Amino acid sequence: MAQNWIDVTIQADIDAGELLGALSDPFVQGAWQDGPTMHLYWPSDRWSADHVAALRAVLQQFGEAAAEVLVQSMPDQDWNRQWAQSVRPIRIGRRIVIRPSWEQAVLQPHDIEIVLDPKQAFGTGHHATTRMLLEWLEELVHGGESVLDVGSGSGILAMVALRLGAASALEVECDPVAVDCARDYAQENGFGHELQLVCGTLSDVAGSSRPHLVLANLDRQTLLLLCDELAEYATHGARLLLSGILLDQEQEILEAFSNAGAMFSQRREQEGWVALELLMGESCEGASR
Repeated sequence: MAQNWIDVTIQADIDAGELLGALSDPFVQGAWQDGPTMHLYWPSDRWSADHVAALRAVLQQFGEAAAEVLVQSMPDQDWNRQWAQSVRPIRIGRRIVIRPSWEQAVLQPHDIEIVLDPKQAFGTGHHATTRMLLEWLEELVHGGESVLDVGSGSGILAMVALRLGAASALEVECDPVAVDCARDYAQENGFGHELQLVCGTLSDVAGSSRPHLVLANLDRQTLLLLCDELAEYATHGARLLLSGILLDQEQEILEAFSNAGAMFSQRREQEGWVALELLMGESCEGASR
């Protein structure tokens, strides 16, 4: 029997992964994002007005209480068609290509490719917070590095780092649904023992490795909560890349991490979002903003 669907369209400048993580709804069956437009999909028999109230509460947490939310019903065949037509291959930086399984992409020499069908675990590379870190990885990974991805979601950052030449990557994610999706992605893209996934928190992997690169694409509250733990990696010589930071949150994040011993090195900015590179103090002498 065909399954009808609820398509919820949201206009808000939020990363879909952060929204889904805060929503923590096991019945969301698919999602995709194009700039400020997000689509979330529920089976119609799992949908109720309570979901709208929950969405509104989460949007308010992100400062998007006035975001436009449109709820539509659609039959199964329309949902599948809209999904396939809306998610296209994207190129990030010079070499990184991310595509869904149903679309082929024309690759240039030295391109790397990740196949990623949008699910409940995000990022897909479409949002600026993910895109900035991917572009940075293209510059920073030269071969042989170890990478720690905190709050890894889909695992896109770790997978791209490995494709670029990193020797190993460890993903840490507290959402078991996201971890299941990330395991599927890793298998579909042919990764093996070089990519490890841990369902847990940063403290669960403390001391297990000395990564060269630590990636944290998280929201402001989580970055501040994990500040001391993340900064400790920088004080041991790791390069710390933070994202998920709005412009008006940048100074607060910088001050917190500076007090913890991780000093500003450089920054990127796209579409009102900021990514920061932090290093241990003596590595940043002369660095200026």
